[in-house]
Amino acid sequence: MKQWTKEIEIDAPIDHVWKYLDGSLENMQKIMPQVVSNEPVTVTEGMVGSIYLQKYKEGKRVMEYEVETLDYLDTPNEKKMKVGFTLGGMFEITAGYELVKLDDDKTRFIYTTSNRPLKWFVKLLLLFGNDKVVVDFVERVKRVAENEEDK
Repeated sequence: MKQWTKEIEIDAPIDHVWKYLDGSLENMQKIMPQVVSNEPVTVTEGMVGSIYLQKYKEGKRVMEYEVETLDYLDTPNEKKMKVGFTLGGMFEITAGYELVKLDDDKTRFIYTTSNRPLKWFVKLLLLFGNDKVVVDFVERVKRVAENEEDK
């Protein structure tokens, strides 16, 4: 299993940043443009255990998978969400989003993702994995949140 963690400071209030991670499909697509659908299947009280049917477009192919909420916290000063899903029967993936309020207009964003291959031959692909996708993602969240905060 490979795991990557990146953190970045965002010049925007915590609730503003949170809406991209735990909000409408339209807001989610601003930071994850490949997600074309995110429909609730089961929504639990407290959110942990909730399941969403998500569709993800890669080129011309659309993949569909169930995303389960594994951890969830929504307080004024700290917000967390961890989700997990299996992609194409090949990888078990988790993504964790953590926001910490630094002050009224500044938020620390910590993104942690893990990727566990489910097939022996896929393990070889992970040997060449790097953190480019993770770095690109945290920078996209920062750019979108700060640009829309200015409006």
